[in-house]
Amino acid sequence: MTNLSPLVLGLDSSTSACKAVVWDLYGNAVAQGYSALSLITPQPTWHEQSAESWWTSAVEAIRQAVRQIDVGRLQALSIAHQRETFVPVDELGQPLTNGIVWMDERARDLLPALEGTFGQDDFHRLTGKRLSVNLTIAKIAWIKQHQPEVFAKTRRYLDVHSFLVHKLTGKYVTGWGCADPTGMFDMQNNRWAESVLDAVGIRLDQLPELVPPGTIMGRVTQSAAQACGLPIGLPVAAGIGDGQGSGLGVNIIDPGDAYLSLGTSVIAGTYSGQYVFDPAFRTMTSGIPGAYLLETVLLGGGYTMAWFMEKMASQPGQDLAGLREFYEKAASDVPPGSAGLVSVPYWNSVLGPYWDPSASGIIVGWRGIHGRAHVYRAILEGIAFEQRLTTMGVEQALGQPVKRYIAIGGGAQSDLFCQIIADITDKPVFRASTVDATALGAGILAATSTGYFADAHQAAQAMTHILPQPIEPDPTRHGIYNRMFEEVYRPLFPALQSYLDRLASFSDF
Repeated sequence: MTNLSPLVLGLDSSTSACKAVVWDLYGNAVAQGYSALSLITPQPTWHEQSAESWWTSAVEAIRQAVRQIDVGRLQALSIAHQRETFVPVDELGQPLTNGIVWMDERARDLLPALEGTFGQDDFHRLTGKRLSVNLTIAKIAWIKQHQPEVFAKTRRYLDVHSFLVHKLTGKYVTGWGCADPTGMFDMQNNRWAESVLDAVGIRLDQLPELVPPGTIMGRVTQSAAQACGLPIGLPVAAGIGDGQGSGLGVNIIDPGDAYLSLGTSVIAGTYSGQYVFDPAFRTMTSGIPGAYLLETVLLGGGYTMAWFMEKMASQPGQDLAGLREFYEKAASDVPPGSAGLVSVPYWNSVLGPYWDPSASGIIVGWRGIHGRAHVYRAILEGIAFEQRLTTMGVEQALGQPVKRYIAIGGGAQSDLFCQIIADITDKPVFRASTVDATALGAGILAATSTGYFADAHQAAQAMTHILPQPIEPDPTRHGIYNRMFEEVYRPLFPALQSYLDRLASFSDF
């Protein structure tokens, strides 16, 4: 391939922004565009977005990116997207409400009844997930109960991926890895889970057609091409959820590797060639058709770090970026174990392994010697302890160890954070060469669809690059942390769980 080699476009439509990145077939980013998205919070714990803003942000990001290249070199595009987020639309594909975002909790009170309807074990076996408030199926059940007029008018329920695909191609199609996170997908048979749909009253024709990742779903229409600055007829390949996209974008295609996304949530995904499910993780489809990612999610990851900066460390109007640098240095001077201060980072409840929507964060061990630097380090250590706990569940289910993490996201830029994770988990932490792993995952699927690679496995090997020097665990610090994990961290939440659940009933006062 020459310097004028073919190009592909990977679109990362996340909760906060849409980023469009043009890649060559070596995995080099040659152009990019960006357009921010905003959240709407009409009530506490409700989170919405204008579905049309998904399209307008995609249009703006794509236009910025393709202005920098010869669009005649583009061979295909694909989309990675915020998962579980969806919108009900009418016969013309027009939204009937705002899109309901993955973090929305309006369906919380329906979970016990839904669990009784589905059967928690049966639902988990079928969908690879425990029933939880973030899943699309729970929110559609909420619409049925609280907005029956919308439920009756809905012609289709579209995830972000299928909404954008319809705008680009006029077709209602989505990929396995986009349907999978909704809680309405039969993981072993790669089709919509009709028993789940029937229980809520969703018709099969209200959902998009399903295809494997990397499949060409349609081609860019004349109107979409004019809006985005794309060639008419450009192939649009089936994409994947942003978490799985990140895994593909850092080459998680073999056993023993796990990506570790250190963002607002801390998400790790471990490759599995076979379907397994367990309360310790969510089972997701991989970008490699027929393979899976065993995914652990800590909702209060980077969110908890940001909480510390905003609520405990800063003054109004203070520069938070400079403050983070200050506390990174200050926490580096605090010894391992934070002088006995321990945090359990459930600021946003907990998914696996406890699946407790009422869970709350814990900080214990306070003494007069502790200051803000101790608190900040204890938060970082708590996130790493939690990663060790959930990784143990993955390893037990797989029957083999996770050998290394490949870190991505904003937290991966922190040497201190990565070192603490390595020391606590006793695993090396590598880092990806790109900060746009999700968009690269989409680009890999676009490249797969072009025929330049035999499959997504080969495309990922050719287009991903991991920095060679890992952050290695320190044996002495690991010894300290190992004792803290076994004697304090691991038993702490189970011992307090009943009390904390009762305490949660006072949270509205």
